[in-house]
Amino acid sequence: VCCSETSALFIHVILFVTGKNVTFVAKVDSSQLLRKPNMKWLKGKWMDLGSKAGKHLQFKETYDRNTKIYTYEMTIVKVVDGDAGGYRCEVTSKDKCDSCTFDISVEDAGEDAGELDFSGLLKKRKQKEEPEINVDVWEILKNAKPCDYEKIAFEYGITDLRGMLKRLKKMKKVEPKKSDAFLKKLDPAYSVEKGKKIQLSVELADPNAQVKWLRNGQEIKPSAKYIFESVGGIRKLTINKCTLADDAAYECVVGEEKSFTEVFVQEPPVTITKMLDDVHVVVGEKVEFEVEVSDEGANVKWMKDGVELSRDGKYRFKKDGTKHWLIINEATTEDIGTYYVYTSGGESKGELDVEEKELEVLQSIADLTLKAAEQAVFKCEVSDEKVTGKWFKDGVEVIPSDRIKMTHIGRTHKLVIDDVKPEDAGDYTFVPDGYALSLSAKLNFLEIKIDYVPRQEPPKIHLDTTGSFVNKNTIIVVAGNKLRFDVDITGDPPPTVCWKKGDTPSSAGHQHMLYFKLSEGRVRVETRKNLSCFVIEGAERADEGLYHITVTNPAGEDKADVMVKIVDVPDPPENVKCTGVGEDSASIQWDPPTFDGGVPVKGYLMERKKKGSSRWTKLNFDIYESTTYEAKKMIEGVLYEMRVFAVNGIGMSQPSASSKPFMPIAPTSEPTRLTVEDVTDGTCALKWLPPERIGAGGIDGYIIEYCVEGATEWVQANETPVEKNSYRVRGLPVGEKMLFRVTAVNIAGRSPPAVMAQAVTIREIVERPKIRLPRELRTKYIKRVGEKVNLVIPFQGKPRPVVTWLKDGAPLDTKLVNIRTSDVDTILFIRQAAREHSGQYTLSVQIENMEDKVNLEIQIVDKPGPPIAVTVTDVWGFNAALEWKPPKDNGNCEITGYTIQKADLKTKEWFTVLEHNRRPSCTVSDLVMGNEYTFRVFSENICGMSDDAGISKNTAAIAKTGTYILPYKEKDMCSSPKFITPLMDRSVIAGYSAAISCAVRGYPKPKIIWMKNKMIIGEDPKYLMQNNQGVLTLNIRKPSLFDGGKYTCKAINDLGEDEVECKLVVRVVTEKEEAKK
Repeated sequence: VCCSETSALFIHVILFVTGKNVTFVAKVDSSQLLRKPNMKWLKGKWMDLGSKAGKHLQFKETYDRNTKIYTYEMTIVKVVDGDAGGYRCEVTSKDKCDSCTFDISVEDAGEDAGELDFSGLLKKRKQKEEPEINVDVWEILKNAKPCDYEKIAFEYGITDLRGMLKRLKKMKKVEPKKSDAFLKKLDPAYSVEKGKKIQLSVELADPNAQVKWLRNGQEIKPSAKYIFESVGGIRKLTINKCTLADDAAYECVVGEEKSFTEVFVQEPPVTITKMLDDVHVVVGEKVEFEVEVSDEGANVKWMKDGVELSRDGKYRFKKDGTKHWLIINEATTEDIGTYYVYTSGGESKGELDVEEKELEVLQSIADLTLKAAEQAVFKCEVSDEKVTGKWFKDGVEVIPSDRIKMTHIGRTHKLVIDDVKPEDAGDYTFVPDGYALSLSAKLNFLEIKIDYVPRQEPPKIHLDTTGSFVNKNTIIVVAGNKLRFDVDITGDPPPTVCWKKGDTPSSAGHQHMLYFKLSEGRVRVETRKNLSCFVIEGAERADEGLYHITVTNPAGEDKADVMVKIVDVPDPPENVKCTGVGEDSASIQWDPPTFDGGVPVKGYLMERKKKGSSRWTKLNFDIYESTTYEAKKMIEGVLYEMRVFAVNGIGMSQPSASSKPFMPIAPTSEPTRLTVEDVTDGTCALKWLPPERIGAGGIDGYIIEYCVEGATEWVQANETPVEKNSYRVRGLPVGEKMLFRVTAVNIAGRSPPAVMAQAVTIREIVERPKIRLPRELRTKYIKRVGEKVNLVIPFQGKPRPVVTWLKDGAPLDTKLVNIRTSDVDTILFIRQAAREHSGQYTLSVQIENMEDKVNLEIQIVDKPGPPIAVTVTDVWGFNAALEWKPPKDNGNCEITGYTIQKADLKTKEWFTVLEHNRRPSCTVSDLVMGNEYTFRVFSENICGMSDDAGISKNTAAIAKTGTYILPYKEKDMCSSPKFITPLMDRSVIAGYSAAISCAVRGYPKPKIIWMKNKMIIGEDPKYLMQNNQGVLTLNIRKPSLFDGGKYTCKAINDLGEDEVECKLVVRVVTEKEEAKK
């Protein structure tokens, strides 16, 4: 552990190792501090570990008020290879700071080492004490590896290790030694992103030397992760797929010499790839917020309304790969709000809306009329089986007893009273707990009067219209519920009962036979004494209708009619569709349900969702009565779907079919800068710029309209929208003043029109013909034989002028030359030029009696022929005089010079003696005595030298004379490198290749090194280095702004070295500069 010297804030630093867990404990004395100190735990040089807190990395902070000491703990649970590296804890307080560093190396242990306490190693000194240093210890430290320093300090009892290392460093600096093994060492530091590769490179003086690579003092072996390369004297170490464990110190060892560096691994920020969705639930339901991030090992932070959420009984966090969930098992109204999720590189939010759960009554309590000793059963059914409740009689809570029992099974609540007595009569009410709802029914006690006088009594039907009857003789039943209709019947002797629906009897026969035959089934009749019960289990729509009851006995007959009406939730609405869209809204329309359930529809509930999502969002909580709805707060450019529920007095229908996907899109703004480009007799060319605001819908095209000035009727000029920003309107009346307007069209409709401010008069505009001859054609135009000729000559004039081409005063032969003419220019094209294409070309542009002409001189040239009549006219001493005549074929251009070559008749090898000789004669000197020479001459023009040469008809013989040979003395040519031409500062344009040059002299031939900003330029394909007889050139291919800087050329040989440098500026050409060109 190595602590800083800035100030003494740490009073105690301890490391504990328990099994695979590592705990660092740091204590800070705050008695002299004005405020609480700030503590940071870092890995490497920059990575803050505070954002990595979780199961693997845990932090703890405590404070002792008596001693004013802060205790900070960091625990790494189950250390893995990725935890290896250097760590640092920093504490700061205003102008004071202190730090403590430590390293972790992870190795496979053969057996559990137990719990270790390194407090003796890590405890910070309070006072500097210099121990008596032994010479042997200094020698040991000098020769030891840096990774063994702490081990040596512990063995020899050194307490001021850092001070000794400082002194040792000064001792080493006394004898500076230039590196003999390294021509180029490692950089002080390298930086690389996590998951990418990095390359460390050194250059050795000895190409055959062997190197060793070390990481934190441990030798690295070649593998798929660590790749060693050796190219000449260059040694490279490539680290693939860097992790945080690769953040360490590296060194390259050659013999006794070393080169050190540090590699810093940067962890890229974690981004959110799938955002949070809004959630709408009912109280008690489960809530799940889901988010997906870019890295599997990333940690996320959940917050609600600015407060960070912790893992407790209410909130649960779940993680699977890159997906993270926030889970609330049972939602309450207190959970309503905005939930945020944060990563190191992004954030997202989602709304949670919790709706109160409504309790629905599936079956209400029915009134009862009973006689003494009978059993009374009150039964009701609600939608939630977890709901409890209480029973009341005349406002007083019912207490259970042996005779009175209350049961709760599933969604059904029952109150059973055995052996009914007169005092049991009254109003009974069931009140569910937690809901403002009550269900009431009446218990009527029927007293039986005994008449001892036997007599016949006509039958009588007694219909009780005070219970489930909504009006006279009509019963309403909710579909799916049970209907039990009790009819009191009197008569003596007991009458026979017959039930009919419409004209079809549902049962017939004697009362006892009716009871036995129809006592079972979904629709049945149950008969008791003086009571006939008509029962329908699970009412259906087909059960609706008019029912007849007939009772007969010998004393007479009685009849009654009962209307049964089945009501249900309505059918779903139909034809849900989007009738219009806006920037963030849409108009939705639908048809009412075909069946309203027998009860008028009260209104509708709407839901929407994004296409591809499975989560529907409610748009209204109050019933909406209309069949059109304006949905707002939508995102432009996103596809949505809608569905609608119908609501009546019974309940809510099933959802309608989803609408076709629609996208909120707003029309664009109006086009801009509408101007007139051209006017003819009957046409008008318009041009404009796109709208300033386009939106997500884009632009499908433009509609152009026109009308006569003063009129109000606009005529559309184009049937389909045009995509270009220009259009020529045709068929306009000549002489009229016309107004024009342009409208942009997209899926949302038409934009506001861009209207021409002033009317345009439709008339022919006559413009004199004028040829705009390019500058390069104003002089003689020269091309070589076989090259392509492509001349574009613009002209102007209205109406369209007549274009005529002539060659040497005669009409142009279109078989030899191709001519293409448009409204604004004419093109002369020759695929392969020949000499017969040379001559004077005349271009004429004519409109009626107005004309403009230009002449073009085209010359097609070729290589010349050889000179003729080459003759040696005189020979004297070591000289010979030559003369010749110009070639017959000059290649259709002037002869610019001659090249003369000589050849010895012995060797017959040709050597050039004169170049670019202007005259048809010359003198050749420095001929060798005793040799006989022949000569040849090449002619030259702008195309180059002739293919053949004129050879002299005679030869020149050099006679021998007396000679004296001087002794030869070899000159010492060795010299150190010296630049005779320096590099010059340059400013180049980005994207255009550039070159910088200089010249050097020296022997032996020096080694050339090019550098950019003092960094050697390696084998980069962007740079091409050339050395031509001491002229050095560095070619830079298409430089960018990054290639600007200071370039240095360095020459080295055994006698010394020299260098020159220059500054290269790369600039970007602006639009104004391009316009000037």
